[in-house]
Amino acid sequence: MTSLEKTLFAYIAAWSESDEERRRALLERAWEENGIYSDPTVEAQGREALVQHIGAFLRRYPGYRTLLTSGVSRHHSYFRFSWVVVKPDGERVFEGVDFGETGPQGRLRRITGFFAIPSPLPTSWPAHLVQR
Repeated sequence: MTSLEKTLFAYIAAWSESDEERRRALLERAWEENGIYSDPTVEAQGREALVQHIGAFLRRYPGYRTLLTSGVSRHHSYFRFSWVVVKPDGERVFEGVDFGETGPQGRLRRITGFFAIPSPLPTSWPAHLVQR
């Protein structure tokens, strides 16, 4: 297991941790103090902002869990992986792809998340520039 994988496991575990102190401890291991998290609904600047954002998410969706659905692809300090959020009964409700960057200590510096899988190709796009 790589150090990036260990870091991502702590980060993903934080998304399912309802206890604020345990969530904060996971993010202290995984996230730079001034890291930036963004997705279509929020931009959280700093570790504590992310602790609070995840807490609000978990209060809105009690018992939901975030799980990895891919391995991690990496080059230099950049990486990507996919994930899913499931209800307590295991039903999938959200999925997406995150792109990130690690800092010099190996912690997460930035994650930019996208919900859902990429959009299908529009039929109006030029045929010579796409693979259908």
